[in-house]
Amino acid sequence: MNRARLMSLLGLAQKAGRIASGEVAVEHAVRAGRAKLVLIAADAADNTKKSYRDLAAYFQVACHEGLSKDELGQATGRPARAALAVTDAGFAKAVGEALKA
Repeated sequence: MNRARLMSLLGLAQKAGRIASGEVAVEHAVRAGRAKLVLIAADAADNTKKSYRDLAAYFQVACHEGLSKDELGQATGRPARAALAVTDAGFAKAVGEALKA
């Protein structure tokens, strides 16, 4: 995983308004069909991870685990976040590729 590239992409997506962050916003984006990718913090609680994984699986949204809560928050210019949803297909594809690199 290329952490610097991933954090840069998340920052750009945030500035473009293509990130839903926070528990309610992520859940709403997934349920509304707007989320293309869900990122879960590696240091999130096990129940939190399971909740987001189950939600993403049910609504057939790609779900990945990687950065820490602090890194997710830092990348988006917000406090620590347990999860983010990327709502743009182009950004989701780029983030997915950065996760695989």
